[in-house]
Amino acid sequence: MPARYFLDTNVFVYCFDRRDRRKQARAESLVGQALDDHVGIISTQVVQEFLNVSTTKFARPMNRNESRAYLDAVLSPLCEAFPTIALYREALDLRANLGYSFYDALIIAAALEAGCSTLYSEDLQDGQTVRDLKIVNPFGKLVGKTG
Repeated sequence: MPARYFLDTNVFVYCFDRRDRRKQARAESLVGQALDDHVGIISTQVVQEFLNVSTTKFARPMNRNESRAYLDAVLSPLCEAFPTIALYREALDLRANLGYSFYDALIIAAALEAGCSTLYSEDLQDGQTVRDLKIVNPFGKLVGKTG
């Protein structure tokens, strides 16, 4: 079975960002593979953050029907990490030990709890390993290359 990976909110946002076609293509590839191969997961936090950004900050914000359609087709099938008191405790420990914000620590904690080997995020420290979880910026090699 392929290794499971966790997708941070920014991956989903780049699926809709036409300003950088390479990042958009990379994001679409990761999300597509996550859905097709059942190897990618997200948490409820990612769902919440994406729905907020997509309905308020996109150049053309998603309307309710578009948001619901994306929620049902993409976000819901990938959402396997749900908040628990244990998750919050883990996030508090990660915040104290690693210096991340609480919300970034929640993403890391959710990925760890789900048994993921990789966390794809543009916002965290690329290459850092937290226990058995490697943080990877999926857009790192694309920086400065627009298309």
